[in-house]
Amino acid sequence: MSDEERISGRIQELRAIIEAHNRRYYQLDDPEITDVEYDRLMQELISLEQDYPQFKTITSPTAQVGAAPAKAFTAAFHLSPMLSLDNAFTEAQIIEFHERLKRMFEIPDSINYVVEPKLDGVGINLIYRHGALAQGLTRGDGLTGEDVTANLKTIPVLPQRLGQHRDFPDELEIRGEVIIFKEDFRKLNEKRLSEGTPPFANPRNAAAGSLRQLDPAVTARRPLNIFFYALGSNQGNNFSDQWSVLQALGRWGFNVNPLVRPVQGINSCIEYYRELNKLRPSLPYEIDGMVIKVSSFDLQRRIGSLSRAPRWALACKFVAKQEKTKVEEIIVQVGRTGALTPVAILKPVAVSGVIVSRASLHNEDEIRRKDIRIGDWVLIQRAGDVIPEVVQSLPNLRDGSEITFIMPQNCPECGTAVIRLAQEAARKCINFSCPAQVRERLAHFASREGMDIVGLGAALIAQLVDNNLITDPGDIYFLNRQQLISLDRMGSKSAQNLIDAINRSKNPPLNKFLYALGIEHVGQQYSLVLAQNFPGITELVSATREDLIELKGIGPEAANSIVFFFQEPQNRQMLDKLARAGVAPQPLLATPGKTSALMGKSLVFTGTMEKLTRPQAKVIVGAAGGMVKESLSRNIDYLVAAANPGSKLQQARLLGIAIITEDDFLKLAGETV
Repeated sequence: MSDEERISGRIQELRAIIEAHNRRYYQLDDPEITDVEYDRLMQELISLEQDYPQFKTITSPTAQVGAAPAKAFTAAFHLSPMLSLDNAFTEAQIIEFHERLKRMFEIPDSINYVVEPKLDGVGINLIYRHGALAQGLTRGDGLTGEDVTANLKTIPVLPQRLGQHRDFPDELEIRGEVIIFKEDFRKLNEKRLSEGTPPFANPRNAAAGSLRQLDPAVTARRPLNIFFYALGSNQGNNFSDQWSVLQALGRWGFNVNPLVRPVQGINSCIEYYRELNKLRPSLPYEIDGMVIKVSSFDLQRRIGSLSRAPRWALACKFVAKQEKTKVEEIIVQVGRTGALTPVAILKPVAVSGVIVSRASLHNEDEIRRKDIRIGDWVLIQRAGDVIPEVVQSLPNLRDGSEITFIMPQNCPECGTAVIRLAQEAARKCINFSCPAQVRERLAHFASREGMDIVGLGAALIAQLVDNNLITDPGDIYFLNRQQLISLDRMGSKSAQNLIDAINRSKNPPLNKFLYALGIEHVGQQYSLVLAQNFPGITELVSATREDLIELKGIGPEAANSIVFFFQEPQNRQMLDKLARAGVAPQPLLATPGKTSALMGKSLVFTGTMEKLTRPQAKVIVGAAGGMVKESLSRNIDYLVAAANPGSKLQQARLLGIAIITEDDFLKLAGETV
């Protein structure tokens, strides 16, 4: 086979693969590869067609937009083509875009661009006649789209009639992106799980599936939102540039993304690309890049478009948040409560710039629901850009060698028969002395969120347990320097540093001590509630189930667990041992009758505080009856912004959250500034 025949064959293969994926993405809302993988295929095809122009055809996916409308919907023509965008994946490619425009069209370095977040949603085209919404279409193949007018009318923020300003033409097209906010997506999936319905893989799929429902009543129950970003056909308006269009859209009542901005020169574009990338994890919706557009319409017309994309705009992609990889093995880990957790061992893959080689599968029900098998190809992502998770399996890629996973009937650590209680998803090892549980309980106790014993990590705890030096948290406080020196890689100075850290941890706030105990169903928030209502361990030990249920936020399950924990003889002995060692948790209970402006309020802290440490601030909030949260949402009352606040400041402004200083916070808490 000649080189030319081989290249021709690869081009035909790529076209067939891409067309199949276009159908799954645009028509079925069920992609089986990541956006990055799709981009790689498309870039390979573009490069081959550029190097071998004799094989280019007008029917190639490189000359097409999207896919033909699905037969379930009526197809309709856009008034003007709804093109796609060319992609850049590096800053060098962004500069290359600008340099190409300079070279071909003699534009100045100081050219005006408009930059905006690239929303990860579903593109739509609205047609208004005499100020009223007449038709709404999906992108489709760029020339025709699916008529989803009835469904679009259920989106609350979409204007069905334009506002009082009458400076709009009798007929115009408005382009927008339908999305679902992250918090709304989480609640939607929780509801679907409670109803026994499979959850959506990501907000984009949820938005696409919701918009393309045959019954508009179903769409109306989905939390769809929309941002608008461009005009199509607009007879009668003589806008000079893209920025003036965006201002007009806002004036007419359309929801324009507040992060869109005009900039001058390509360096400003790159600065904003970096800024958006940092802001990305904290935004309330998903974005996968930035879009650059030449602002001047005269310049746009001079630069022109290709069959598939305008030459005056560019989509600048961020590093992938989802990737495809293979499940090489599934192992089972035993946690501090005895719960058995299956973990996928993955073929290492980079996700959002981090190499991921394992991900929790949570429990056997989750594995069954997602139909994950050993040997499967799967989509993974980092939830919140942090925790690796398996989004879905890709059954179309199976070759028959995959193996169905079965949870073990015995604990993989100690061999004890495991049980699964009614209403619980996890199987459990009920052997309280199981080595894995002992190690995990001790690591939890010493953790930063618990007793914060610096230097006492998982590896050292494993050594201490294996050498029979500790079996419960009380033993930690009776360790001596000589015992520590006998351990591997533990010198005299390291041993003394650890003894000092252990001694420093003896007077924690009561809420941190309660969290460190690892009571089932009692996390940081419940620990804070308990510490706000009981002056010490003695009073809590005597509390009844009824006493606990009366507390705001404590449910029956947590109340039962707390009572059971303090009635267990082993736990009582461990508490006595801690008391003998001099461990004395400090009360958090506020002065009786004292009220605070923070009572019942939720706060998020960002930046570097000058007068307090974060742990001190959390104690103050707890004592004042408030709650500290890690992430922003519409339910947060205050963002405390100290020096160098980072991206949370911008997000708080978008969400309309009150922003206060460190001094403001101390005044609200009733503390001396």
